[in-house]
Amino acid sequence: MRRVGVLVTEHVRVFDYAVATEVWGLDRTHRGVPSFELRTCGPQGSAVPMQPGATCVPDHDLDGLDACDLVVVPGVQNPAGPVRPDVSAALRAAHARGATVASLCSGAFLLATAGLLDGRRATAHWQDADELARRHPGVTVDPNVLFIGDGAVWTSAGVAAGIDLCLHLVRRDHGAAVAAEIARTMVTAPFRPGGQAQFLTRPVPAPGRGADPLPELRARILGDLAHPWTLGELAGLARMSERTFSRRFVQATGATPLQWLLTQRVLAAQQLLEVSDLPIAAIARRCGFGSPLTLRHHFTRHVGLPPRDYRQSFGTGVGRPRAADS
Repeated sequence: MRRVGVLVTEHVRVFDYAVATEVWGLDRTHRGVPSFELRTCGPQGSAVPMQPGATCVPDHDLDGLDACDLVVVPGVQNPAGPVRPDVSAALRAAHARGATVASLCSGAFLLATAGLLDGRRATAHWQDADELARRHPGVTVDPNVLFIGDGAVWTSAGVAAGIDLCLHLVRRDHGAAVAAEIARTMVTAPFRPGGQAQFLTRPVPAPGRGADPLPELRARILGDLAHPWTLGELAGLARMSERTFSRRFVQATGATPLQWLLTQRVLAAQQLLEVSDLPIAAIARRCGFGSPLTLRHHFTRHVGLPPRDYRQSFGTGVGRPRAADS
């Protein structure tokens, strides 16, 4: 994924457009990040009005998407508005020739209008999810996730969730280290567990009566991922009931304790596969999976590649597979 096209239509949201240009439009080769060609493609040859209060002059027309490995569709100010037939045709053509197509926020409406979400699960900003489902009954809308996809077509939730999806696509094609380096220069998290539910309106918690034990507890877990942590043990360390602990943990992270723990174990395994020469069995034990079979199951489900294939694709010189790998 080296050539990225950003589709610019009327009233595209500036933030979504900026996310794509920030991830793929800057030269970070001096920091070990591959070079990308970023194209801005639109149906007009003149300035395109964006929201709020900006304009963009695309450097390619819609034909510029033809050579792109990835097509990013930013959200639009009025997701219920009409979509130009040539825009829908360009999206279908990109998908048909094998390009990955990804929408940010309300850009999902453009993909749905083009027919690319029929029979698929998709998401959008939680405020727009019901409207997306109403207008496109062939789409299974999940308003709770930050992003979702099947390899060829991806959608993300509102605003900052577009960053999560873009970094995920970088991670998928170029490895966790590259995605982490881009995130570091953007001063953002390379991965956020949880879903949109953590951002829905809820009462502001009252001031705490003491120090919050959860940050310290999470640090303790990360320092010993090999330990077979249980919900009861974690709740006991936090001096809470399991029910209270789970509720507080979801409020803090957007994920249940065991979901968060699994994510951290997968991320740790990714890092070790990239930079170490440890056998896969040893990585499984160190990250708390116990066996290579369990590691393979969870790693493949989260990352999309088995551990051995991931190491072959993204391992550095020292992290190549050895005969002891299983």
